[in-house]
Amino acid sequence: MPRVCCCCAALRPRYKRLVDNIFPEDPKDGLVKADMEKLTFYAVSAPEKLDRIGAYLAERLSRDVVRHRYGYVLIAMEALDQLLMACHSQSIKPFVESFLHMVAKLLESGEPKLQVLGTNSFVKFANIEEDTPSYHRRYDFFVSRFSAMCHSCDHDPETQTEIRIAGIRGIQGVVRKTVNDELRATIWEPQHMDKIVPSLLFNMQKIEDIDSRIGPPSSPTGGEKEENPALLAENCFRELLGRATYGNMNNAVRPVFAHLDHHRLWDPNEFAVSCFKIIMYSIQAQYSHHVIQEILGHLDVRKRDSPRVRAGIIQVLLEAVAIAAKGSIGPTVLEVFNTLLKHLRISVDFELGDRRSSAGSTTFSTNSKESDERIVQNAIIQTIGFFGSNLPDYQRSEIMMFIMGKVPVLGTTSQSLDTSHLGFVYPTDLGTRRIQIMLLRSLLMVTSGYKATTITNALPPPFLDPLLSPSLMEDSELRQLVLEILHNLIDRHDNRAKLRGIRIIPDVSDLKIKRDKISRQDVSFMKKHGQQLYRHIYLGCKEEDNVQKNFELLFTSLALTTIELANEEVVIDLIRLAIALQDIAIINEDNLPMFNRCGVMALVAAYLNFLSQMIAVPAFCQHVSKVIETRSLEASYFLPETIFKDKCNLPKSLEKHEKDLFFLTNKIAESLGGSGYSVERLSVPYVPQVTDEDRLSRRKSIVDTVSIQDILKWHLGGDNNGLEEQEKEKRRLVIEKFQKAPFEEIAAQCETKANLLHDRLAQILELTIRPPPSPSGTMTITAGHAHYQSVPVYEMKFPDLCVY
Repeated sequence: MPRVCCCCAALRPRYKRLVDNIFPEDPKDGLVKADMEKLTFYAVSAPEKLDRIGAYLAERLSRDVVRHRYGYVLIAMEALDQLLMACHSQSIKPFVESFLHMVAKLLESGEPKLQVLGTNSFVKFANIEEDTPSYHRRYDFFVSRFSAMCHSCDHDPETQTEIRIAGIRGIQGVVRKTVNDELRATIWEPQHMDKIVPSLLFNMQKIEDIDSRIGPPSSPTGGEKEENPALLAENCFRELLGRATYGNMNNAVRPVFAHLDHHRLWDPNEFAVSCFKIIMYSIQAQYSHHVIQEILGHLDVRKRDSPRVRAGIIQVLLEAVAIAAKGSIGPTVLEVFNTLLKHLRISVDFELGDRRSSAGSTTFSTNSKESDERIVQNAIIQTIGFFGSNLPDYQRSEIMMFIMGKVPVLGTTSQSLDTSHLGFVYPTDLGTRRIQIMLLRSLLMVTSGYKATTITNALPPPFLDPLLSPSLMEDSELRQLVLEILHNLIDRHDNRAKLRGIRIIPDVSDLKIKRDKISRQDVSFMKKHGQQLYRHIYLGCKEEDNVQKNFELLFTSLALTTIELANEEVVIDLIRLAIALQDIAIINEDNLPMFNRCGVMALVAAYLNFLSQMIAVPAFCQHVSKVIETRSLEASYFLPETIFKDKCNLPKSLEKHEKDLFFLTNKIAESLGGSGYSVERLSVPYVPQVTDEDRLSRRKSIVDTVSIQDILKWHLGGDNNGLEEQEKEKRRLVIEKFQKAPFEEIAAQCETKANLLHDRLAQILELTIRPPPSPSGTMTITAGHAHYQSVPVYEMKFPDLCVY
């Protein structure tokens, strides 16, 4: 560009003359440094002239861009950069407007080199800290333009990469500039985040060919990071999230879901998992619950998508929870579990609905759908378990109660599956069983590794009662899950792995069992709730569908109870329970298959062998060892090592077996009595507690297992010393129930028990019980010459004439 003549130059304003002088005759010579120093000194000395200098430079640059004089464009931008770096006064604001106008001109041009040049200048400007904030400046154009550059599809790969890198660096500059500005909230508006975030994610996706996947990726150097769009975009994404605050966190996360949905990146979900790992590690820890809430919300939005998409989202949630659990989870704990349990139910609904609707389709299609839903269910259970296992004990107890409250019970309307929203119906029992299994599996995961200081904290009554409910024991798999949950909660010294399997242990000391002295709280727990545990084991042994795993878990339950909760009184109760189990197999009132009868015999042998060595009473150990030795010679099918083999010859009957094959109460009592044990209660056969659930269930009534001889001995005063402890316990339970149960329930139960006693003993005791049908809640009772008339039910003093 030719210089202006001297006469004309003298008439031009000084700032224009100084600007013109920085441009050489030949643009190849570059910026005239001496004249640039003069221009810089003038701008610093007279900052009010900066806006005019900027406007004139912008005018020249626009003219040179149109005329494709790119050499002079480079010189103009270099001059602008130097002026920006040198001037930091308040008067720089108008100059910045001219500068940004010039950068915009370069970005709008179709020339890649000019776009890169404009981006570089903008990045330098973004790193300048201005003295005062700008209340009117907006960067909407730059956000849009840089985002578009991130998606460059130039036919030349090198040019494409160059433009994409420029776009990413430009976005990074916008973020830095706006975050440092007092009006930084403008960049977090959804219209900007919806452009910035997808642009970064687009470049973070690594599209590799097959050859590049063979070897492990090498660690990039600093120079490679600047030249790699994926790494540069990831760094920018991390920086963006690291600057997010409470109010704008969600605006930065929501576009991620839109991008993953649009590009179908939930299945497979490797990139989605990678994105959310970056998010969780980049944001401030106290905002983690925001991200988790957004994932839960998106899971609700996509609840009707394919199983693999839902499984992909749940896996992302698992990764997010795994990171958040190390910091602040916030108020989302119950929300996470509630949402996951809801989607677990939805998945079961879909699985069973597909099974019904696909009855006429090909087997492959049906199995494929079911297996996909199982993937979803396993992902949910895994997430629940991991989340629960990372919670503090007090929160984990609440979650255990929360999940237990969601377990449906067959035959009740309150917990029945609601499938109206899905448009199909299937058998309620099948759906309820699937939900029971899934929820108990979730509970099993949550209780894993839980170490309560006392057993009462681990098994509070509101949790223990529904867990041991008979409705959960009508299915083999359900009973196994219940027992495994009990093991998680009872085993406080990690002994379960040493007891795995059911076998005759030659020397229990080799197991190196860890145990502590039974605490006062644990003793109190067993006095109050031990009968519930015994009853659960007793009923579990009477189920026809028991398999080897059931017997193994029952053995572990008995062994853990012995280790963790057994004092002298509990030991006697456990022996009574073991003898009662042996009687189940011998008498066989429930018509159990021969495999089950032999399995129970093997269970009793394995447990008494363990118990005798644990309490280390020589005479007791000798009796148990002698029975086991006799069985190994004459009836090996009574031992676990034989009965649980694939090919085991079962006996046709057990009636003709000699007493030497059985564990005898009198022998055990004699051996323990010599070691100081109080063995009077051993003469009292174990009878499980009678509950209302037993009468409503499909089982044979437990009351029927009580012999009339035992009742008569009790009521006629025979062997009162031996029954004293049992009577005290039954009285305590009656008082406790009358203190807590509703009035109507007490009245109904008293009437039922009175009628039962009348039916069994009226002929012998000449006992008459006549409950009046009055609504006053009173009963008139006569027994011999004793009269109890019009006694309010809740105040009745029950004599020893009813079975509780």
